[in-house]
Amino acid sequence: QVQLVESGGGLVQAGGSLRLSCAASLHTFSRYAMGWFRQAPGKEREFVAAISWSAVTTDYADSVKGRFTISRDNAKNTVYLQMNSLKPEDTAIYYCAAVLREKIVVITTLQGAYDYWGQGTQVTVPS
Repeated sequence: QVQLVESGGGLVQAGGSLRLSCAASLHTFSRYAMGWFRQAPGKEREFVAAISWSAVTTDYADSVKGRFTISRDNAKNTVYLQMNSLKPEDTAIYYCAAVLREKIVVITTLQGAYDYWGQGTQVTVPS
């Protein structure tokens, strides 16, 4: 049974930092590209960041470029999202997702392409 378990969320003041982790029980984790998405209250879920299976290629939403960094450790079956200079508009539930690398061209920002999803972790940045 595939499981993606996010952790590291919490309450942080504006300008602060958090590091989210997503532990995957995927067989052969390196066969998967990974992504982070978020859903703010009253809004649709949106793309945040993605990373290829080899970590060579990454992509970010414009709203987080220069502040967030996605990384992965294939030996630990874990993907990370380092979030710096947090803003109130970053408040959301953050989800990680996995997609088989054979199904896409390196990485994808499209939610519908992802095969597996975690349950999410809440990040709150008070205004």
